[in-house]
Amino acid sequence: MSESTVSARSDSPAVALGPTALVLGLFSAVGTWVPALVLVTLPWTIIAGPLAIALGAMGVHHARRGVGRLWTAIVGTALGVMGIGGITALFWPFGG
Repeated sequence: MSESTVSARSDSPAVALGPTALVLGLFSAVGTWVPALVLVTLPWTIIAGPLAIALGAMGVHHARRGVGRLWTAIVGTALGVMGIGGITALFWPFGG
């Protein structure tokens, strides 16, 4: 038992923000921009896009402080923005 039990900076829950944003952003973008999946995944796509943006923004914040990977957070945020942009483009003609 010579190993330390003190947690390191890489053990933080903030490490998971980037990959979670990446998965949610990917789901949002694919659910929006693939015509065969739009109607099937629409409710989850509407939820996944804003979550990807929020978690990705937090992931970028923490990655700039040295916790987690920056590229996963940025890509997840960008995919979330693409997903929200697709949903907005889909519903824009029906708005009032």
